[in-house]
Amino acid sequence: MNLALWLERAGKSHPDIPAVASGGRAVLRYGELAARVTRLAGALRGELGLQPGERVAIVAKNSIPYIELLYAIWHAGLAAVPANAKLHGMELKYILEHSGARACFVSPELEAVVAAHAPGSLVHLIAIDGPNYRHLLQAEEISAAPCQPDDLAWLFYTSGTTGRPKGAILTHRNLSWTSHAYAAEVDPIVPGDAIVHAAPMSHGSGLYIMAHVARLGVHVVPESTGFEPEEIFRLFDAWPRASMFAAPTMIKRLVECGGECDPAHIRTIIWGGAPMHVEDVLKALARFGACFAQIYGQGESPMTISTLSSQDIADREHPHWRDRLASAGRPFACVEVMVADDHDRPLPEGLSGEILCRGDVVMPGYWRDAEATAATLKGGWLHTGDVGKFSAGGYLTIMDRSKDLIISGGSNIYPREIEEVLLRHPGVREVSVVGRPDREWGEAVVAFVVGTAPPEELNALCLNEIARFKRPRDYVFLAELPKNNYGKILKTELRARSVEPQGVIRD
Repeated sequence: MNLALWLERAGKSHPDIPAVASGGRAVLRYGELAARVTRLAGALRGELGLQPGERVAIVAKNSIPYIELLYAIWHAGLAAVPANAKLHGMELKYILEHSGARACFVSPELEAVVAAHAPGSLVHLIAIDGPNYRHLLQAEEISAAPCQPDDLAWLFYTSGTTGRPKGAILTHRNLSWTSHAYAAEVDPIVPGDAIVHAAPMSHGSGLYIMAHVARLGVHVVPESTGFEPEEIFRLFDAWPRASMFAAPTMIKRLVECGGECDPAHIRTIIWGGAPMHVEDVLKALARFGACFAQIYGQGESPMTISTLSSQDIADREHPHWRDRLASAGRPFACVEVMVADDHDRPLPEGLSGEILCRGDVVMPGYWRDAEATAATLKGGWLHTGDVGKFSAGGYLTIMDRSKDLIISGGSNIYPREIEEVLLRHPGVREVSVVGRPDREWGEAVVAFVVGTAPPEELNALCLNEIARFKRPRDYVFLAELPKNNYGKILKTELRARSVEPQGVIRD
């Protein structure tokens, strides 16, 4: 059950269909891509001497070679360790050392950084598209190595916002189920459909490579090194029926961009990685129409826990349409999802608890971390750390991360509920709500705001929409919210900031 067989079959059956494009120009067809992969795999096993099951890291920005490297690694019976190219050298050193990677392929501009922090276990460091890389492509072709469904395919390192990153073991079985679920329930693909890889291939966008290979899709790599909304518009026009995975912050930038594209060319824009506030969804729908879908998942259950379909998002006539926009949709068909109490007992509809899931998309554990594996997979269920609830219609609403819950005066307060209200003010562009230690109440609600809305108006808005005890006691105005490389707001950094009260609200 080697994932590389999907590409091998595509290369034989449809060798002339475009497989990979740089910007608006097709670069490799499936026959060419499959041949390059078999030669590169031959070099990994032959010249580099790597043995089945060994790990190969990729520290690179999105590129055409990224795709052939992934498949060459699998074709050779090895395991890929894609790492975020924006990490610090010391963070990369930890991943390389912890994974035990013997080889690392790196973007040329990152070679010196990785070399300076390379652990002793790393034997080969090769710049992508450099002379050594091109030499490897001259090797003899080899057949795809036999793999078992539960063999490691992708070692997915978490962001590490709460400590050292953990390596989620994603098997060939996991990634196969993830790909089938995506194509069946999120974004049906026909041969020739494109995916624009604007998000990192090391994480969100990369997990959709396999589904598009299986369905003979075109992988479009933007020419810009950063996210440029104008370029994305040009790519949508150049590749009709294109899809794209995007973090909510990327969609906000597309909405606010003055450029234009024909929305009819967009197959689907899938958002994930973080919840998207309803007000932002409404603005995106007004700009681009009903071409959106949402996925909820984690690295431990890659992109596959629940999905809000484009049909649900387009169904404005449904009496619960707005509530559904605020949800993460319904569980994928391939997983069981439960909202549980502190003893892992299922809770009825309408009550909030931790979101648990199980199924063939869920990792078997963390790499070299038995303690974390036992805690996270207790009782055979993935404990997500997210707090949510089910509606009567079976839609899952994510309240917040459990660690983001604010307890003030003994009452539970979910920041997202307050954020949704504050975003209705036209003077608020972005907002993030956190708890600040308070001697009297335990925690006080603080809103970090990007915008120009007066605190008095925000307070009045909250008092009109939510219970009095939930409203922020302080508003801190920032030029921008701190975010990580994937666009997620860093609430840990907001909590740590020592900011003098600015817009304190008194009873």
